[in-house]
Amino acid sequence: MIRRIGSDLASFKTLTFKPGLNILLADKSAGATDRQSRNGAGKTSFVELVHFLFGADVRKESIFRSDVLSPWTFDVAVDIAGETVSAARSGSKPSRISVNGAVEDWPVSPQFDERAGHFELSNENWKANLGALWFGLPASGGDETNRFHPSFRSLFSYFARRQLGGGFQQPMQHSIMQQTWDQQVSICYLLGLDWTIPGKFQELRGQEKVAQELRKAARSGDLGRFFGKAADLRTRLTIAEARAQRLREQLGNFEVVPEYKELEREANEITRQIDALNVENLMDGDLLQQLRASLSEEDAPALGDVTKLYAEAGVLLPDVVRRRFDEVERFHLTVIENRRAHLSAEIASAEARMSQRDQRATELDHRRRQIMTVLRSGGALEHYTSLREEAGRAEAEVESLRQRLDTAERIESTKAELDIERANLTKALRDDIHEREAIIREAILAFESLSESLYEKAGNLTISETGNGPQFEVHIEGQRSKGITNMQIFCFDLMLTELSIKQGRGPGFLIHDSHLFDGVDERQVAKALQLGAERAKAAGFQYIVTMNSDALPKEGFQRGFDIQSYVMDTKLTDATDTGGLFGRRFD
Repeated sequence: MIRRIGSDLASFKTLTFKPGLNILLADKSAGATDRQSRNGAGKTSFVELVHFLFGADVRKESIFRSDVLSPWTFDVAVDIAGETVSAARSGSKPSRISVNGAVEDWPVSPQFDERAGHFELSNENWKANLGALWFGLPASGGDETNRFHPSFRSLFSYFARRQLGGGFQQPMQHSIMQQTWDQQVSICYLLGLDWTIPGKFQELRGQEKVAQELRKAARSGDLGRFFGKAADLRTRLTIAEARAQRLREQLGNFEVVPEYKELEREANEITRQIDALNVENLMDGDLLQQLRASLSEEDAPALGDVTKLYAEAGVLLPDVVRRRFDEVERFHLTVIENRRAHLSAEIASAEARMSQRDQRATELDHRRRQIMTVLRSGGALEHYTSLREEAGRAEAEVESLRQRLDTAERIESTKAELDIERANLTKALRDDIHEREAIIREAILAFESLSESLYEKAGNLTISETGNGPQFEVHIEGQRSKGITNMQIFCFDLMLTELSIKQGRGPGFLIHDSHLFDGVDERQVAKALQLGAERAKAAGFQYIVTMNSDALPKEGFQRGFDIQSYVMDTKLTDATDTGGLFGRRFD
């Protein structure tokens, strides 16, 4: 329970609390005018102060960061783990909490500041200790693999709803910013149900959202061109694997020839030489044809024909002339023989040259075959390196296609798998509800009893399993109005507080802002206050309510119940600048 809230701000109105019901009134002072109200007296600010003292984040817009309040320190005396401990915090240093009391054995030990004479710890460690000592949360923050776990601040907010955060919209939600999974996890934890199941539902929702986006992207756009269909990728992978296998085999059989380039150049030179020899043989072949033709045409002229010619002409040749003709004939025969001998020699020389070239070409071709055999059996180091790089690229393509195929298959099969997972979680939730039937029964009966005390016909609480996690619903018959909704919240909060107390969880107090009673009939307000006082006394928790003085019921209570005995001595008003909780006005 909270025993005292104070400050080193002299104008702050120190608040002292007692067990059971405590009503903090905003009263109209004698100096108030008709235009003045009690809405700025500090009732809502009191709830904000409680949150500030128990670890709330202090943003720039917080009143505790304002110039009016940031220099000052606020403190609370509160029961923690059976000991009364004091804690202090200021808006100028919101990350540090000063504590005094039996704090040495806390899960996260504060450090003693000898100069200041008190213990000190960070706000994060302050929340960790409160979460461990009030709610049984692990001081380390819990299993990091389970991101969706109960937190101290969320659990605490069910015991001190904030009007500024939209805490009075519906029973299961303490803030308009609170997500569905956090509602489910927190309420399950406070009731004693398996809170990990709604956490897994949230994990599933996240996976479904990602899968939906992937499926959408896979059907269109660049991502669709990259992934494609699993069937197409499977075909491409098969072809790529076969190509990579062929390249691996080539590499395995490859023999590097160190003189590959030199042998390649020699083979090319031999080919050039053989080509040149063939060209020369072709030219000598033409020459042989010409020489043989000339040799067959080399015949000596017949001198008898010349003599006959002169005789027919009637000329009688003298013997001297006849001897000259014989000499000429012998000369011509000699010339022809010499010519034939020359032609024959030329023919023989050409044939010899051609034979030599053929022999040389045969020798060169033999050497070329030897070189080509060596070259075909292996290759150059550069060729081997290039082949190895190509094999590496092929292997990389195979791996890329394999990963893309795996992703495509998972995308195509994810929906079915997630549907199965959702069905399994729904079954696990159903089993948990059955196994913890006693807890649920107690919660249902507690809510029914509370609502029946306020209305002629009792309301009801239902806890059911759905495909989206546990569903909590409360219902009180009557006209749908803000007043009915507020009384649903009232009964739900009291039920949650009572069950938490029985399980040894919770801060030991429940705080309701005056906004909870807006639109509620005066008779129901009276019943609610009396019910809260009785349940707080019976269950052993503290119930703190802020109200406007003119909204405090004057009748509707059962005989013997004195509402004034629960009104705190300190009263607030905004009739004057100093009448509010902080004794100062600020925007």
